[in-house]
Amino acid sequence: MIVLVINCGSSSIKYQLYDMPSKKVLAKGLVEKIGEQISGLSHKYDGKKHEVELSIPNHKAGMEVILKTLTDGEVGVIKEISEIGAVGHRVVHGGEKYSGSVLIDDSVIKCIEDFCDLAPLHNPPNLTGIREAQAALPGVPMVAVFDTAFHQTIPAKAYLYALPYELYEKYRVRKYGFHGTSHAYITHRMAEVLGKPVDETNIITCHLGNGASMAAVENGKCIDTTMGMTPLPGLVMGTRCGDIDPAIIFYLLGKEEFKDYRDIDKILNKKSGLLGISEFSNDQRDLEEKAEKEGPESRAQLALDIFAYRVSFYIGAYMGIMKHVDAIVFTGGIGENGSIARSASCKPLANVGVELDEAKNNETIRGKEGEISTASSKTKVFVIPTDEEGWIASETFDLAT
Repeated sequence: MIVLVINCGSSSIKYQLYDMPSKKVLAKGLVEKIGEQISGLSHKYDGKKHEVELSIPNHKAGMEVILKTLTDGEVGVIKEISEIGAVGHRVVHGGEKYSGSVLIDDSVIKCIEDFCDLAPLHNPPNLTGIREAQAALPGVPMVAVFDTAFHQTIPAKAYLYALPYELYEKYRVRKYGFHGTSHAYITHRMAEVLGKPVDETNIITCHLGNGASMAAVENGKCIDTTMGMTPLPGLVMGTRCGDIDPAIIFYLLGKEEFKDYRDIDKILNKKSGLLGISEFSNDQRDLEEKAEKEGPESRAQLALDIFAYRVSFYIGAYMGIMKHVDAIVFTGGIGENGSIARSASCKPLANVGVELDEAKNNETIRGKEGEISTASSKTKVFVIPTDEEGWIASETFDLAT
């Protein structure tokens, strides 16, 4: 079966086309700057790359461009769009309703609409992608794969905030967690690597990138995660602050330059994290280069230290609540590529027996999985490249057949 995976953002559509169940990637690409004067298409197929600038006024036009490209005589990989047997959609928020992926029908669409107030920046464009795909491919099974689903096994003692309980009952204020497709994929892949059944696998997954989150996975099920009701709390991220004292918000609102809560929201989400501390960049590579030039007292190094400290803190916390940890797993852009970040995050854990083999750690590059801990380390440490799109394709194939 040919499966199309769609990840629809507010001004972009990412796509990958798979031959299932082999998970062979036939093509992948990105339509970006939708609605702007000049939009772009980047399309990769058969080891080649096709890029073009054109006008794409809306997501409907974006889907048309994608399907036309996939069937194009020169750069396409299928002859007719009728060859597409199912479409998998990344949907950020499934609330408490969905603990797994589902075939999309009118009731599912209604629920995704209801959850838009929980993910106002993500669920609306996700819905747009679903509707445009349904219009372009009528009768083709559509599957929603939710970022929040993997975390629905978190117990109430971990997902509830110590706020008046009526806020949970009335407004569903609670921890939901995100990056679930990545954490789910890593859990299943790590079980394979360890040679254990998924339901006997205990790991701590570290999805580190511009957006970053961790999960404590016990017996194959998530029991806690760092992100909360929104993707803001937990780890320090590229431009997000992570955990802070919530009273800081009210303190700042009393200052002259902060007249509106939206000013604070912009600071917490867009101007904080690595960028906020360094006042230079949200990219770890840039910060590492600057820190090497300016030395250990530089603001770039401070940003890197704060990032690694928060990862260490949560690994330690999760090791404390789990009966046993088979492995700590790094994934995501920084997790897969950042040997310096991995080393700094694991160094404080030596007192609980976590030891990195620095030679292996420095040799590990993106696209390569492997163990980076020493033979004597009490807990194994791995790098496993994530495959969120592949996970969505597998979920879609399973539900559509």
